[in-house]
Formats: sequence, C-alpha cells, structure tokens
Amino acid sequence: MALLLHVAATWAMVGLIWFVQIVHYPLFSSVGRSEFVAYEGRHTTSTSWVVGLFMPIEAVTGVLLVLSPPGGVDPGLTWLGLALLGVLWSATALWQAPLHGKLSSGFDVALHRRLVRSNWLRTVLWTGRGMLVLVMVDQAMAGS
Repeated sequence: MALLLHVAATWAMVGLIWFVQIVHYPLFSSVGRSEFVAYEGRHTTSTSWVVGLFMPIEAVTGVLLVLSPPGGVDPGLTWLGLALLGVLWSATALWQAPLHGKLSSGFDVALHRRLVRSNWLRTVLWTGRGMLVLVMVDQAMAGS
C-alpha cells in the first residue's frame, strides 16, 4: 500500500510541477503590476493546499519504503528516492519559497526570471522521481 500511495503522490507532484513550470510561473508576468501582489498571495495560498497534501504523503511513504522495501524492490532505489526528496524539499525551502516571499511585495522581472529558471531543478528531479517510482512498481510486480 505504501508503494501505491507513493506512486500516486509522486505523480501528482510531477504533473503539478510541469504545469507550474510551463504554464503557471510564466503567466506571472501577464498579471499586471497593480494586481500582482494579490495574485501572488492567492497563488501561494492555493498552491499550499495542493502541495500540503501530496508532499507529506510522498515523504512519509518514501521513509516507509526505505524502512520496509516491497518484495523485489532494490533498497538502493528507495534510498535514492528519499535522497531526491531531500533535495526537492531543500530546493523548495531554500530557493522557491524565499523567491515567492520577495515577489509577494510586488512583481520584479529579475526575481520572476530566477523563479522560473530555478524551478527547472525541481521539475527535472520530480520527473526523475516519477520514473524511479515506476521502476520500483515494475520491480515489485516482477517480484510478486
């Protein structure tokens, strides 16, 4: 069950991060300066509800998979997945959240550019995690 929840949470985050990277963040520059502060506030609040559901599920199930890997799943993959989560949580806390904090005062072209560019790391890593969890599912299915 932990693996299935993990796959669901990871792929929810993969879908979300690609939407944010390709659609949502680039549209920040189209909001308009007078409306941007309110928009950024709504973005932060609304997005927090989504990531506040999936990121903790992904983290808890990631730890459970390390502690008790499903039959057939290479324990090294579970550790790699957990390490990637550590990098993702760190990038979110150390880069993305502070940039949103600065943007909450008003739109800034340079900050916006940094937000979009730095988010590529999370986009690539979550996509990699998505592939990794599919390998785990394949291994678990072959091992059962």
